[in-house]
Amino acid sequence: MQIGVAGEPCVLRAAGTLWLPQHKTLVVSDLHLEKGSAYAARGQLLPPYDTRETLDRLLAEVAETQPRTLILLGDSLHDMGAISRIPVAEREAVIELARTLDLVWISGNHDPDGGAAFGGRSTDEIQLGHLTLRHEPQAGLQVGEVAGHLHPCARVIGPAGAIRRRCFLSDGQRLILPAFGAYTGGLNALDSAYDGLFTDKICAYLLGNKTTPVAIHRLAPDGRQAVTSRARSAAPSVR
Repeated sequence: MQIGVAGEPCVLRAAGTLWLPQHKTLVVSDLHLEKGSAYAARGQLLPPYDTRETLDRLLAEVAETQPRTLILLGDSLHDMGAISRIPVAEREAVIELARTLDLVWISGNHDPDGGAAFGGRSTDEIQLGHLTLRHEPQAGLQVGEVAGHLHPCARVIGPAGAIRRRCFLSDGQRLILPAFGAYTGGLNALDSAYDGLFTDKICAYLLGNKTTPVAIHRLAPDGRQAVTSRARSAAPSVR
């Protein structure tokens, strides 16, 4: 699905990646590579295949879009120790991406030094046309900001029950990407963490077989999650 963000065409892909056609750039947020091994080191054992699954899906997106530039929008590594823990095959896959593409690592709160040890270049943010790409959304209205960090998810209740999906969030001025990593959770779009980030025209674009737009007033909180005043009044926005 294509939308406009600050006048720039943005294709919201069903896999949870962002395609910027005017810049031939693919953007992916919050891979959290080697999250499984980080948890295992603390005694919480998880299947150690999250990095492989995440990279397989990323490589499929690269193959389909054929980008000139690949921007990883922060928290690409679950921690900086992931550089030494990542298996050889997965390490080589990342290195090959850096060899064949302009690979840009945006610094995140989990990986402040980025992943440039694998190749490519690391930076805090990057400007593309009218867009500013960074990891964490800045406070207030930031026209043209593209960010990740919050792992947005949306819950919708219909006649057949409730579904909960990762989603993009946008009001046409700012865009927040879903987390892409296999082991990443999600923060409900009605959470107060989104307060002040959007205008009243916010829409959630749910992932699935296709990207499906859902107006914010149709979303539901998670379980006993405190309902914001905006949700209580069913106004079409999230603060």
